[in-house]
Amino acid sequence: DELLKISKDRILALNLTEMKAMRDYFRNKKTAGTRNKMGLGENITDVELECLAQTWSEHCKHKIFNSLINYTDGKKKKIIDSLFKTYIKDSTTKIRKAKGRKDFCLSVFVDNAGIIKFNDDFNLVFKVETHNSPSALDPYGGALTGIVGVNRDPFGTGLGAKLIFNTDVFCFASPFHKKKLPPRLLHPRRIYEGVREGVEHGGNKSGIPTVNGSIVFDERFLGKPLVYCGTAGIMPARIKGKTTHQKEIKPGDLIVMTGGRIGKDGIHGATFSSEELHEGSPVTAVQIGDPITQKKMTDFLLVARDRGLYRAITDNGAGGLSSSIGEMATYSGGCEFDLIHAPLKYAGLQPWEILVSEAQERMTLAVDPRKIKSFLELAKKMGVEATVLGKFTASGKFHVLFGGKTVACLDMEFLHAGVPQMTLTAKWKQPKNKEPRFAPPSDLGKALMEMLSRLNICSKEPVVRQYDHEVQGGSVIKPLVGAENDGPSDAAIIRPVLDSMEGVVVAHGICPRYSDIDTYHMTACAMDEAIRNAVAVGADIDHLAGLDNFCWCDPVKSAKTPDGEYKLAQLVRANMAIYDYTTAYGVPCISGKDSMKNDYQIGKTKISIPPTLLFSVIGKIKDVRKAVTMDAKRPQDLVYIIGETKEELGGSEWFASQKVIGNNVPQVIAAKAIKIYRALYKAMQSGIIASCHDCSDGGLAVALAEVAFAGGLGMDIDLNFVPYRGKKRNDYILFSETASRFVVTVHPEDQRKFENIMAGNIISAIGFITSDGLFQV
Repeated sequence: DELLKISKDRILALNLTEMKAMRDYFRNKKTAGTRNKMGLGENITDVELECLAQTWSEHCKHKIFNSLINYTDGKKKKIIDSLFKTYIKDSTTKIRKAKGRKDFCLSVFVDNAGIIKFNDDFNLVFKVETHNSPSALDPYGGALTGIVGVNRDPFGTGLGAKLIFNTDVFCFASPFHKKKLPPRLLHPRRIYEGVREGVEHGGNKSGIPTVNGSIVFDERFLGKPLVYCGTAGIMPARIKGKTTHQKEIKPGDLIVMTGGRIGKDGIHGATFSSEELHEGSPVTAVQIGDPITQKKMTDFLLVARDRGLYRAITDNGAGGLSSSIGEMATYSGGCEFDLIHAPLKYAGLQPWEILVSEAQERMTLAVDPRKIKSFLELAKKMGVEATVLGKFTASGKFHVLFGGKTVACLDMEFLHAGVPQMTLTAKWKQPKNKEPRFAPPSDLGKALMEMLSRLNICSKEPVVRQYDHEVQGGSVIKPLVGAENDGPSDAAIIRPVLDSMEGVVVAHGICPRYSDIDTYHMTACAMDEAIRNAVAVGADIDHLAGLDNFCWCDPVKSAKTPDGEYKLAQLVRANMAIYDYTTAYGVPCISGKDSMKNDYQIGKTKISIPPTLLFSVIGKIKDVRKAVTMDAKRPQDLVYIIGETKEELGGSEWFASQKVIGNNVPQVIAAKAIKIYRALYKAMQSGIIASCHDCSDGGLAVALAEVAFAGGLGMDIDLNFVPYRGKKRNDYILFSETASRFVVTVHPEDQRKFENIMAGNIISAIGFITSDGLFQV
C-alpha cells in the first residue's frame, strides 16, 4: 500500500510489481556497494525515482504492447509474447525480405521516426504522434505542443531531416453537445477550437505546410479527444560521405543541449499520459510550445548538420533530458552530466524537475570534442543557445550530478530493460448488435442531403483554410481541389525537391465506428482506406510505407475496468489485422505509436473512447504531372464505379443516422483490392483517368456528390448498373461503405483503353457528367 501511495502521490503511474522491482534493485548488495562509494546511500533519490518512472511509463515503454498475453477466442487459445514484435515488427521484417533488392526501408522502429528511400540522393522520414491528454486539459497548448513536438521527431531522426509537411487528424465529441458536462471536462466546441488553433499556429509559424488530415466526431471522445499530429522530412542520403539514416555516438562525445530553456511546464507529461484523466491530473503536465524558438533552432541545426559538426541528435520530448540522454547513452554505453549547467527559464527548479521537464524546443546532441568550438560559435552567430552538459561514456551507468554532487546513478541495463513484463489475459467474444428494421426512405434526395450535412461527412473547409498548405512552394495536390477548390482531396502530393518532378504522397485512414462490431475489420478498413486514398491520386502501391497509431481505452482488467479482457482482445485482433493486411499488400510499417489510457473517470462517471487506429501511408509518385484529382473535369465524361458494392452497412454513417449499428461491417478482400490498385495505377500512368475518388464515409452516394460539386458540374447516374450483392434496397446501394471502391471519370474517347486496362476487375459505367449542374440518380 505504501509503494502504491508513492506512485499515486507523485504521479508515477507505476503498478505494484514495478514499484517492487525498483525497491529490490536498490536493496541489492552490489547496487548498494556501488552507491556507497559514490556517497548516495541505500535509498533511492527523487531524481532516480522520477527518471525510472518516466522511462518505465506506458507512454515511453509501451508495456501493454510488449506484454505476455494469454488470448482466448472461443476454444482457440494463443500465447502472444509482445503484440509489437509478433504482429508489427515481424510483418515488416517479412515484407522487407520478400521485396529483396526492391526494399526501400532504411530505418524502422529504432529511431524517432521511420526512414525510407526517396531516390538515390534523398531519404524520406515520417512520424505521427498523439497529444490526447494534454489537449483535454489545455486544447490550445496541448495541440500546439503536439504539432511542434512531432516536428522534432523527424528532425531528431538519423542526422536530422528538413521538415516538409504536417498532417493532423482529430477525434472530438460533437461541438453542438447540449447535455450537462461531467466534472472537469471542457465543452467539445472549446476543445475543437483550441486544438484547431494550436495546430494552426504551430504549423504556420514554423513554415511547414499542413497538407492532409480529417476530423472524426463521436460522443465517446467527450472524455478525451484524440489529437494525431504527423510530420515528414527529407534528408540527403549522404553528408560528407556519411549515411544520414544512422546514429553513432562514441565514448567521450560531449552531451550538448540546444534550443529553449527548461521550466516546470511538462513535468510528468509522460507519466500523466499513461493514466486515465482523473481529478488529480495536473495542468502543469501540459507543455508550452514556442514555434518561433524552434524554427531558429532547426535552421541552425541544419547548417551544423551539413557542416558535420555533430555526430548524433535526438529530441527532448516525453521525459526531457532523462529520455533524450538516457536513450542516446545506449549507443555509447553510458553517460555523465551535471544538471547545474542546464539553462533554466527561472530559478527554483529541483534537480529532478530539470531532468524530466518536457519544456519544448530542445534537442540533445552528441558532439565530437574536436568540433565543439565550431558548433558553439555557429550557435552564437545564429542566436541559438547551446550548452555542454557532460559527456557520453562506456561506464554502463546513467550518472547524473548537480553542482558536482551525484544525485542519480543507475545501471543502464536496469534503466532500459529492468521493467517487469506484464502478463495479461484477453478474451474475445463477437458482439451481436440488433439488425436494423427501418423502411427505405421515400425521398432519397432528402436522405442524401441529410447525409452530406452529417458532421463526419460535411465539408471541413472552414478548418482547412486556416492552415498554410502552400509554404515552401512544393504543394501539388492540396487538401481542397476542384473548380473552386472546395472538393475534399483523397491524399496530398508535394514536391520536396523543387527542381524535380518526383513527388511525395501522404494519406490516411480511420474508421473507429467499425470497432463496435470487430476491431479486426476496423483495422483492415482503416489500412485499406489509407492505401486506396494514396492510389486515388496516383501512388504506386509497391512504394508505400505505413504508420500505425493506436489509441485505445484501458485494456487491463481491474476494478475500474472490469471489461479489460475484452478490450485487450480487441487490441489483439487489431494487431492480427495489421499483420495480415500489411503482408498481403506488401506495405511495411516503419513507425507508429500507441496511447493506451484514453478514458475519463471521476466518481462513478467513466467515458472510454472507441478503439481507434489511425493508419497513415507515405509513398512516392515518379512524376507529379500524372497525378489525378477527385473533381469531375468535363461534361459527357463517363462515370465508372470500380469494385463491387455489398450489403455492408454495419457501423456506417447511414446506419448511425438511423441510430443503429448493425453487424455487417465492411470486410477487405486484399487479393481483389491489390489487383484493382495495380490496374488503376497503370491506367493513371497512361493518362486516361480524368478524376478518381475513393468511396468511404457515406458510400457511393456521397462520393458521387463530392465528385460532381467539386467539378461544378452535374451527374446522371443509373443504380441499375452498379455491381451489387445483397438485399435490393436503393439506400443500401447508395450508402454501403464496402471497401476498395472508387468513382472514376473517363473521357469517352478513352473508354476502350480504360476497360482493357481494368479487365479482370469488377467495373461498370453507371452514368455520365452533365453541364446542367443537376445531380440525378
